[in-house]
Amino acid sequence: MLKRYLLLTKPGIVFGNLISVTGGFFLASKGSIDLLLFFATVIGVSLVVASGCVFNNVIDRDIDEYMARTQKRALVEGTIDVRSALIMACLLGTAGFLLLLIVANPLAAGVALFGFAIYVGAYSLWLKRHSVHGTLIGSLSGAAPPVIGYCAVSNQFDLGAWLVLLIFSLWQMPHSYAIAIFRLEDYRAASIPVLSVARGVASAKRQTVAYIVAFGVAATLLTFTGYTGYVYLVVMIAMTLYWLYIAISRYHQNDNARWARQLFGISILVVTVLSAVMAIDYQKPASETTAARLDSPASLNV
Repeated sequence: MLKRYLLLTKPGIVFGNLISVTGGFFLASKGSIDLLLFFATVIGVSLVVASGCVFNNVIDRDIDEYMARTQKRALVEGTIDVRSALIMACLLGTAGFLLLLIVANPLAAGVALFGFAIYVGAYSLWLKRHSVHGTLIGSLSGAAPPVIGYCAVSNQFDLGAWLVLLIFSLWQMPHSYAIAIFRLEDYRAASIPVLSVARGVASAKRQTVAYIVAFGVAATLLTFTGYTGYVYLVVMIAMTLYWLYIAISRYHQNDNARWARQLFGISILVVTVLSAVMAIDYQKPASETTAARLDSPASLNV
């Protein structure tokens, strides 16, 4: 029974967000890590994401029975009742928001609330079922965790936070469109108007490639605006080019599902590398660098 409750939180999604929130946190920390703040942020985000996933399971239980990959979920089979799931979701969310609010700061909690509202309210309750633009709006919720990590440290929504939001939102698009292509029959059976269903696989493939390019351009902005170094820049250009090469070189193969699965797999690798390299190859502000030089022995001996 415990496993069934755990699966309601979608552990894979929670774990994936752990990676991205860590990247945003370390980018803003610039080498000065507050361990209490770090663990509070990671746990807080995990609880909020888990809460959103449980709410999503409750909301989607009527359409999950039509999709092969979701037919065995506990709420579909009735092995967990809706009331218990709702109580669980509320407890997880309350604990996560309070942890971010008390230990981190109101801004981090506010960003978490924004992402939660987009995912549970705008996306799950309405856009997923009624609009082809659900993926685009929903990408904002997927990009919230690294922004929460960044804001937990910086306590301000500066250019760095906007760039992290942009980069991770753009990453969500080819990642999600790939899923919509290789899960086409599931979405069609449940009448979910993802791009591949509403406008065809050809349209979804074109936009997938376009968003990979847009992601690559956006990712370089962290270096050009002084937040990351050239190691980050080189790695991200290489990763984007590899992702784009696979997308274009295999674009016309007959098996669209296979093409999409390949891009989906690469997208997981890309976001993992992105989170890791921006956490490692950060750049300190020019003011801090100048101050450090002035305080050095060489400067004092002048």
